[in-house]
Amino acid sequence: MTAHLDNLDKYASLAIQLGVHVQPGQTLVIFAPLVSVDFVRLLVKRAYEAGAKHVYVDWSDSEITRLKYEMAPFEALLEYPMWQAKGYEELANQNAAFLYVVANNPDLMNGIDPHRIQTASKTNNAALMGLTSSRLTNKVSWSIVAVPSLAWANKVFPSLPEEERVDALWNAIFKATRVDTEDPILNWKTHAHALETKSALLNQKQYKALHYRTEGTDITISLPKDHIWVSAGSSNEQGNSFIANIPTEEVFTSPLRDGVNGTVKSTKPLSYNGVLIENFSLTFKDGKIIAFQAEKGEEMLKSLIELDEGSHYLGEIALVPHRSPISDMNLIFYNTLYDENASCHFAIGRAFPFCLQGGTRMSGDELQQHGLNDSLTHVDFMMGSADMDIDGILPNGEAEPLFRRGDWAIS
Repeated sequence: MTAHLDNLDKYASLAIQLGVHVQPGQTLVIFAPLVSVDFVRLLVKRAYEAGAKHVYVDWSDSEITRLKYEMAPFEALLEYPMWQAKGYEELANQNAAFLYVVANNPDLMNGIDPHRIQTASKTNNAALMGLTSSRLTNKVSWSIVAVPSLAWANKVFPSLPEEERVDALWNAIFKATRVDTEDPILNWKTHAHALETKSALLNQKQYKALHYRTEGTDITISLPKDHIWVSAGSSNEQGNSFIANIPTEEVFTSPLRDGVNGTVKSTKPLSYNGVLIENFSLTFKDGKIIAFQAEKGEEMLKSLIELDEGSHYLGEIALVPHRSPISDMNLIFYNTLYDENASCHFAIGRAFPFCLQGGTRMSGDELQQHGLNDSLTHVDFMMGSADMDIDGILPNGEAEPLFRRGDWAIS
């Protein structure tokens, strides 16, 4: 129990000091589910110790969320409290930091009409676009961390006695986030430097395309001119560093919107809006998804793809070695924050302006002219495996090994 409490404290410190990297006098906004109340109290304490001026907590509850999707009149799904959205935008304009605490129930929306979910998702995404833009342009510091819920722990560890499942998931989280080490913050700085070394190498290469091959996947993805590969660390508008995802094992960039051709097959389930989508494939032509299928959750996959025009295209490609602390646990987390860091992945939807030279200073039209996708959504899905081979296509057209059998082939 003492070790657990010690790790919990180190986890909170990591989120505040390195994740959102709270500055003296800064406001912190925490979005959190009720099941995380004990951890959030630790976060608030650590934030004030770091000099935060205000800490605001926006609570949610998964059961209440489901009740709305299930029972509210349809017109309610077309509305979002704009006073709340405008409040977030105002806080972002005042240099607030935003910390998201998630405790997924992967099956939360089972049995709910996918059209209702799609409608609410589109409404929410549109209303919160101001805050989303502040994040995607790195105007503000932000980060995501996870805590267990019983429903999530039951999904990940169904073979354990029920009373052991939440603790097992805590231990997996501590391991995946390097919190179980003696000095997690120092460990993370070393880890972030290693990832930055990979992104720097890729930025020197300036591949014009990547070619992915494994069972069920054969796809070529063109990259925009002057694209930027990014890794763990980012800096906000004020120049303060932060780490958006804890954990993270990826280096990533945004592809050329119209330059994706071939078929990709998922390798892990995707938990999207409380519904699992499993064993699915997508076929692209000139960037656009022209065909798709799924063994489970196909209607939800359809609702994701048809959310808007931009959700028919990719906004991110990420390289993750098969050997990592998360992958080595050999668990399916049913949570994208974790599963995407055990596998190469793509994202349907909006691209990252900071993945293009000068992109954060461009208008939406300028970004699209440079080949970046725009959408109300951004949803990652896992497609890497231990057998994944990736070739980097150099500007002169030559191909060279980038990944072989799921791991880096360059150094």
